[in-house]
Amino acid sequence: MAAVSENSVHPAFEKLRSHRIGTLNLTVEEYRHRKTGARHLHMAADNDENVFFVALRTFPMDSTGVAHILEHTALCGSEKYPVRDPFFMMIRRSLNTFMNAFTSSDWTAYPFASKNRKDFDNLLSVYLDSVFFSKLDPLDFAQEGHRLEFEDPSDPSTPLVYRGVVYNEMKGAMSAPTSQLWQHLSSHLFPTTTYHYNSGGEPDHIVDLSYDDLVRFYRHHYHPSNAIFATYGNIPAREHHERFEELALKRFDQQHVELPVRDEKRMFTPLTVEQGYPVAEGESTEHKTHIVVGWLLGHSFDLQENLEGQLLANVLLENSASPLMRALETSDLGHSPSPMCGLEDSNREMTFVCGIEGSEPGRGSDLEALLEQTLQKVVDDGVSEERLEAILHQLELHQREIAGDQFPYGLQLIMSAISPMVHGGDPVALLDLEPVLAQLREKIRDPNYIPDLVRRKLLDNPHRVTLTLRPDAQLENRRQEAIRQALAQRKAALSEEEVRQIVERATALEERQHRKDDDSILPKVDLTDVPLQTPEPEAKFAENFPATLYARGTNGLVYEQVVMPLPAMTEDELLLLPLYTTCVTEVGCGELDYLQMQDRISAESGGIAAFSTTRGRIDDVQDLSGYLIFNGKALARNREALGKLLRDVCMEARFDEQGRVRELVAQIRARREQAVTGSGHALAMGAASQGISAGAWLNFRLGGLEAIRGIKALDDSLADEAELAKLCQRLADLHQRIRQQARQYLVIGEDDQVAPMVDDLKRNWGGETTAAGEAWSLGPVDYRTRQAWLTSTQVNFCAKAYPTVPVDHPDAAALTVLGGFLRNGYLHRAIREKGGAYGGGAGQDSVNGTFRFFSYRDPRLAETLDDFDNALQWLQETEHDPQELEESILGVIGQLDKPRSPAGEARHAFHNRLFGRSPEQRARYRERVLAVTIDDLKRVASTWLAPERASTAVITSHDNRAAAEALELSIEEL
Repeated sequence: MAAVSENSVHPAFEKLRSHRIGTLNLTVEEYRHRKTGARHLHMAADNDENVFFVALRTFPMDSTGVAHILEHTALCGSEKYPVRDPFFMMIRRSLNTFMNAFTSSDWTAYPFASKNRKDFDNLLSVYLDSVFFSKLDPLDFAQEGHRLEFEDPSDPSTPLVYRGVVYNEMKGAMSAPTSQLWQHLSSHLFPTTTYHYNSGGEPDHIVDLSYDDLVRFYRHHYHPSNAIFATYGNIPAREHHERFEELALKRFDQQHVELPVRDEKRMFTPLTVEQGYPVAEGESTEHKTHIVVGWLLGHSFDLQENLEGQLLANVLLENSASPLMRALETSDLGHSPSPMCGLEDSNREMTFVCGIEGSEPGRGSDLEALLEQTLQKVVDDGVSEERLEAILHQLELHQREIAGDQFPYGLQLIMSAISPMVHGGDPVALLDLEPVLAQLREKIRDPNYIPDLVRRKLLDNPHRVTLTLRPDAQLENRRQEAIRQALAQRKAALSEEEVRQIVERATALEERQHRKDDDSILPKVDLTDVPLQTPEPEAKFAENFPATLYARGTNGLVYEQVVMPLPAMTEDELLLLPLYTTCVTEVGCGELDYLQMQDRISAESGGIAAFSTTRGRIDDVQDLSGYLIFNGKALARNREALGKLLRDVCMEARFDEQGRVRELVAQIRARREQAVTGSGHALAMGAASQGISAGAWLNFRLGGLEAIRGIKALDDSLADEAELAKLCQRLADLHQRIRQQARQYLVIGEDDQVAPMVDDLKRNWGGETTAAGEAWSLGPVDYRTRQAWLTSTQVNFCAKAYPTVPVDHPDAAALTVLGGFLRNGYLHRAIREKGGAYGGGAGQDSVNGTFRFFSYRDPRLAETLDDFDNALQWLQETEHDPQELEESILGVIGQLDKPRSPAGEARHAFHNRLFGRSPEQRARYRERVLAVTIDDLKRVASTWLAPERASTAVITSHDNRAAAEALELSIEEL
């Protein structure tokens, strides 16, 4: 793509530079707005998924969450769009591929992406007006931030309580010990700068933020002179500039925005700190202490410093063969390495952290000694050039890979460039790593290079904090009692006028939440803008060999999968499957032990993994089929090595390194326990759905709450060496069965790589014999559940599930549209706006034949479960606007058409075929979605979502046991 010529630059902007990055297939253009100084980074690429991103530098100097609450409130109405909720309204009126807003530690950003030009322009208009001309209604601040209300808002005799979306969001976020660990560590590593504070907000401090504080922060920070614009895609920069100028920038002049931007004062002696985190009263505190050590390093925006930090982190922690990771995994100081391990380079100054979880108080000095001893050994022995080459290989592969299966690719690139733009570095240099990697290849030839880095950045660096976070069974009770007392004192001191104001504000907020705004002022797309179904990638098939081939523009990477049907298994073997898929690529193989295999994987590939996948038939969710997949990717020059690596792991992985298996079980346990606070809504839906179909039962047992409970019991049992030996033998037996299964292969790469990859496959696998064997099957599942799962959490996750239909049933499309219709029309207002939860909704899961309601980080239990039922009553009794139906249909189509990476598109098409999801079936489903009527929604709801068919599950705290029992939920201890 040719660079933009100077005479095509918009007169309101000056062009600073243009730089072609061949490895990313794009040209980076940098501009400055002449009048305000606003900066614009444009990534010109031949991609119709255009991305917009505007960031404001925000440096809060307290933990009230002012930047975070402002991010929410800014999206609640603006000068041009004075409706109550333009952000969520636009989600419904759009074909966006991404819409959100982020609060980082020192910037706040508003990004979106769309493949439809009309939709992109619509969203740009709303976003720019929301950011630069926000209304900031005090009632929106009360809803999104925090407010004082009586427990019954209209009854002043009831206790005072705190409510608010961000307040509850952060109660949920800060329930996780890892979130508390990071925040405590940051507060001590950064005693004087913005990073000392929690930019998301500490719940106990959020309630101190006033509306006037919010407005002052907005007026100071939300100005184009403090803004960074970034765009990606095939819309030319000049067209963006015309819109930026017309919609916002022409109304502003240059403004000096004073921000507390400075480096942290350096400490000259290491600091040791111990703090508590809450666990349930009566819960065991054994093996629940986290200990981490953090160092403050140099500037993240200095490219040399940044890459040296990444190199250092990879040398020490990349995998189990890395010296620090190996020391932490094999240490008896705790159960597993801390999830905090690694380099944090998004702040102005970087931090390097490592540590352990599952430890005990008082072991901090032992951890320090282990780390110092390990680092000194790296200094003394050095690191082999082969190992360093493998790490540079990983950096190159990461830079080249076109991602975008979870997150738009252009947004990922922008996110990697935003930190240097905020802090004064060069975003182009960080994106164009090729020259820097070449310099690093020269430097690693010096055997003293890495030892000198370790000594300078870590061993001789006194700005170091050792933090012990220990469990405290009394802490939450003390905190809640303090809040109760403070609120009681506050209530006692209220004047009659203040009581009246609190009641009146609650009434006004409820009226505002129920008000029907004129949304016709918002731009929208409609069904005439829906594109024809995107053709799926063309598959080819190898001659006389079971390989499916996709030639795709993968930017020099190759992808390969080995696909085997699951063998017949007992229930015990089936429950072992997630452990097997985690371990099989992490253990020894052939003559290589697991450490040597880790080095080989790093040197030859971009990583390999194994996973199982199961689905019912398109007309019967109870009739499951399943496959075991070995998956890998590599740079094209390592094509042959990748094929051999996958073959060796499939055929020769061994489970005789018992200590290694023991470590892996402990790590899986730690990861799964941490998932509850972040994914509680999904886990609650899984528990509610468990008895509805075979697939739902399997998900609950292999990856849901029952799996978390199971891995904890397994981990505890492995203290007995005989049990460990038995487990390793069971894994080996299962592997022996799996390796004998019939195989097929998936190959994805550039056009010139596909044929050689097939030749490699034939060489690697041609002599291997397979047997069809007895097919795996699972009997039908059909039962209802009512469960409350108790854990350490300050918020709740609620779910209800109903048995429905498979994807090819005529009602599946209407049920899918119904999920968005209920969320948009009822649940969002009832659960988020009025109830104060961070989120709530409903949706059809046609893979498992279930319809699920859910809430996320929710302060309520019974009321939310009632709201699920009330939504169905609202559906039947209310006269509905046809536009509401159209918006829900648009949402479904947007999900169906969500773009993936080139390799992701091919994988998706292959796995659809594998389970009988043909292009014809998907076209039929799409037609049904577009034809759904409001009568269809009412009919499928009354047919499938009857109260007696419902199952219920909640995740809640031990304090809510009585409330759960009152709801007639059986109690499950997590």
